[in-house]
Amino acid sequence: MKIDIHSHFMPRISQAEAAQLDPERAPWLKTEGRSGQIMVGDKPFRPVNDLLWDAEQRLGYLDEQGLDVQVMCATPVMFGYDQPVSRAMPWARLMNDKALEMTATAPDRLKVLAQVPLQDIDAACREASRAKKDGHLGVQIGNHVGPKDLDEEGLVTFLQHCAAEDIPLLVHPWDMMTDGRMKKWMLPWLVAMPAETQLGILSLILSGAFERIPTSLKLCFAHGGGGFAYLLGRADNAWRHRDIVREDCPSLPSSYVKRFYVDSAVFDDGALSLLVDVMGSDRVMLGSDAPFPLGEQSIGAGVSEHPTLAAEDKSRILAGNARDFFGI
Repeated sequence: MKIDIHSHFMPRISQAEAAQLDPERAPWLKTEGRSGQIMVGDKPFRPVNDLLWDAEQRLGYLDEQGLDVQVMCATPVMFGYDQPVSRAMPWARLMNDKALEMTATAPDRLKVLAQVPLQDIDAACREASRAKKDGHLGVQIGNHVGPKDLDEEGLVTFLQHCAAEDIPLLVHPWDMMTDGRMKKWMLPWLVAMPAETQLGILSLILSGAFERIPTSLKLCFAHGGGGFAYLLGRADNAWRHRDIVREDCPSLPSSYVKRFYVDSAVFDDGALSLLVDVMGSDRVMLGSDAPFPLGEQSIGAGVSEHPTLAAEDKSRILAGNARDFFGI
């Protein structure tokens, strides 16, 4: 069995619908046949194809890839975190309702995570609860809201709410840090995106936020946790030798790896071996980042064809962990 827990969709949002959020910055979908372009206002943002919005095409793709189930979530440009909640809340509801319309074609195979207006914690909690009740498996959030990282008090309150209501969370990097130096070759995606993910994880660990969040929270970080596994030794060394690193974190950073999951989208046998060594095979789930070009092109092959992973570990990563995490 194969369950892909990290893939993206974007419904056919018209320019008029997007203008209700923001006529200049909200995303919408311009399509021509099977091809399309995500637009932001009047500017092209990203070329895409109909796997992003057409449920029937998506199901054919699942068959080609040998996937039993695929969990879809919003393309992060849809988040709308920079908008007033008076507009962001109805936008999130609209996107979440459109997502369920897409999964209705094959609800046993197409699953979806909701988006929430994370800039307003009360509204985000309400929409997370509504979405879970309506049929979403959980919620996808960005790794920060403007300058606020996941350890910010309001965001911790949201994590506590999701723990209390058994709402699984996928944290996706977005709005990547850059001062203009990463201007070509997709460097924001190749350098800043993994750093954003690692920043999200360490902000929860080193701030002591995990001490205030129930261990029942189901929390997963995309893209293999970014640089976290490779640089965890650096964090442990800093904790041992610098008071300022220990100031709010009572335990060694590596002791917190059982508080969250990561997906398997690392695209390299050695990297996946390290990830499983650090996290344990019970904390890694198959994730493809499909249907984008930076995602896994043969979904699950990096796990199933891995030269050294045990068959039992492969089975956990390909499906077993996702079934437990999402209750599939």
